[in-house]
Amino acid sequence: MDLLFVCLGNICRSPAAEAIMKKKLVELGPRFAGITVDSAGIGPWHEGQLPDSRMRRHGARRGYRIDSIARQIRRDDFTRFDIIFGMDADNMKALSRLARTGEERARLMCAADFMTRHPGYATVPDPYYGGPDGFELALDLIEDACDGIIAMLESRQSPPENR
Repeated sequence: MDLLFVCLGNICRSPAAEAIMKKKLVELGPRFAGITVDSAGIGPWHEGQLPDSRMRRHGARRGYRIDSIARQIRRDDFTRFDIIFGMDADNMKALSRLARTGEERARLMCAADFMTRHPGYATVPDPYYGGPDGFELALDLIEDACDGIIAMLESRQSPPENR
């Protein structure tokens, strides 16, 4: 299973989601060892850069190493990754426009749809233009979404019940 998280520039939310998901999967042990996680951005503005220093700092306080190098989503990502998670509605619209086939569109999911502890949020807001509280909120929401995604993955891996 290959998972890709996508936000606008790949320097705040999607690299945080990548780092959070990777850490959570490692903590869950070998049954999730075959899952790969990556992140990308809709646009090329930050390609080759480390994530925003504020996101790295806030993530480090929670034990996450947010250090992937930014890249733009590529054509082959739509066939390489089993699920592509957009971080907000605008990301989902952009991804839907980039997807060429129904099969590619079927791989798209909104990360916020997996949140269970933050019912007032339908998206993971971009913290880039805000202050520290925005980064903390984004991390809270991403942790929630990752837990929901893991629950979905666990249900896919569970053997059928004996009847």
